[in-house]
Amino acid sequence: MVRLGELILERGLVDKPSLVKALEEVSRVPYLDCAAIQCDAAVLQLIPKPMAVRLDILPVGMDQTRLVVVMAEPQNISTIDELQFTTGKDISPRLGFRAEILSAIVRNYEHFQSTAPARQAADEVALKMGTEMEFISTSSRQANRDAVLEMQAELNQKKTPAVRLVSEIIQRAMDKQASDIHIEPQAAVTVVRIRVDGVLRELESVPRNIQNSLVSRVKILSDMDIGERRAPQDGRFMVAVGQRRVDMRVSTLPTQYGEKVVIRLLEASAPILSFTDLGLSRDMSDRLMQLIAHPQGMLLVTGPTGSGKSTTLYSALNLLRKPAVNIVTVEDPVEYALPGVNQVHVNTRAGLTFASCLRSILRQDPNVIMVGEIRDLETAEIAMKAAQTGHMVLSTLHTNDSISAVARLLDLGIPEYMIASSVTGILAQRLLRKLCVCHTQKQVTPDYSELLAAVGWIQPPDHIAWPKGCGVCDHTGYKGRVGIYELLQIDDSIRSILRGAYNPDLVRTAARAAGMHRMQEDALDKLQAGVTTLEEIIRVVPMDALATSGCERCGHELPPAYRFCPYCGTRRGNERLDSRAVSSLHVTEGVLS
Repeated sequence: MVRLGELILERGLVDKPSLVKALEEVSRVPYLDCAAIQCDAAVLQLIPKPMAVRLDILPVGMDQTRLVVVMAEPQNISTIDELQFTTGKDISPRLGFRAEILSAIVRNYEHFQSTAPARQAADEVALKMGTEMEFISTSSRQANRDAVLEMQAELNQKKTPAVRLVSEIIQRAMDKQASDIHIEPQAAVTVVRIRVDGVLRELESVPRNIQNSLVSRVKILSDMDIGERRAPQDGRFMVAVGQRRVDMRVSTLPTQYGEKVVIRLLEASAPILSFTDLGLSRDMSDRLMQLIAHPQGMLLVTGPTGSGKSTTLYSALNLLRKPAVNIVTVEDPVEYALPGVNQVHVNTRAGLTFASCLRSILRQDPNVIMVGEIRDLETAEIAMKAAQTGHMVLSTLHTNDSISAVARLLDLGIPEYMIASSVTGILAQRLLRKLCVCHTQKQVTPDYSELLAAVGWIQPPDHIAWPKGCGVCDHTGYKGRVGIYELLQIDDSIRSILRGAYNPDLVRTAARAAGMHRMQEDALDKLQAGVTTLEEIIRVVPMDALATSGCERCGHELPPAYRFCPYCGTRRGNERLDSRAVSSLHVTEGVLS
């Protein structure tokens, strides 16, 4: 298709400068001559060459946080949306002629490929590893085992594109330490996305004509009914690459354009980290170890899905496992294999629920019991009674913070006296992405300083760590995650409150007086240490939750603008004022100045 401007330019009806000026006035997009431009290799990696040819675009470079792209149709909103979705970056369009763009695409991408031998070698290694990938059936049906063996033979012979595509997607996801793979059919293409460090990013686009073959291969591996496309299905299989064994939990969902597939990657051989490696401070780590060392009681770990609760519990079990200790877990599913620990997988179809497992576990002479999740009243009651009768019980709940876990138990129907006598500690947590080693230091502007003060950092520094982006972190600026925590220890003062009429404000005040460090404060500590960024904290922890913090002395909640506590006169930062200094301060609307 030839555009009108290009046609009249080709026929000599107008000179190029005049046409460029007219197009800039109409489109309000500046023109960029890409005839001799050399594109940055980092931005060429963001957009595959076939996509650049299809959309008539050329990625040129970065303008601060925006990707500069030369486009034949800079006002095409759908093209800009697709580029934003693919790259995960805001697009700054530039005007260009189609012929110039296509010529620049050929020149720049060929140069990029010829000057990237390391990347080509890595691709060859990945393909070689893909051929060494072994699919393992977890089904008891012989038909499924035969089907998996047949697919393995096809993979080794490189005959079927769909089989190779499945192995390549899984291999690339494993290389990037992804936790999930999303295969999403759309109107024109099928998009494959992966979740890395809790954030989804696009991996590749698959032609629409092989969507059904791709999904069918995954369903065969997972022992699903490939003929059933109208109902959701669940399945699993295992993949072995060298010494790594990854359990694949597969879920399908019918959508408008076909079946959406989500694969959860569970690596049973993942290393078990210590509390300090997870991100707990030394003081909180010591207190948590004291809690789990008790002969009886209950430790609850709370947080949303994907906040690292299971990893924390496994770290606790790793510290507790000894030849003299009988540890039994009931999980759905069993995520990590721990030697010396008896792990039970829930099977609701066979009647093996959390509650029924717990009853049987109590007859197995356990010392430590780990319940994957408390979902109902029956499970909660059995776990509470086990904690009262000489067992250490570890479990999880889905709540926003440690104090709201008590309200969640009350909502389930657990009486206050049972909570007070059973629960010894509640750990709330979230996961923040850590800055990559490529991060830089950025000067703090007055506006950014006000934002830091608004979330509780009273005296911001002159410079702060800032994401940059490199090949190690896929140009995101972040690599890996670290936890932020809030530990509520149930002491005698809190037990007395729980045995009366439950009041969360009283519990919070008592916990703060006992030295509880809030999760938001832990996040700010990691921000101050240069581990993460404010934007990442705000993404994970709501802004209103950061807007208040408690007095270090009396525990009352204080807005960030308060420099002194109006209740006890304590300066922010634990600098206690004497009574004469307090009386001399002028109080205006609760703010001591």
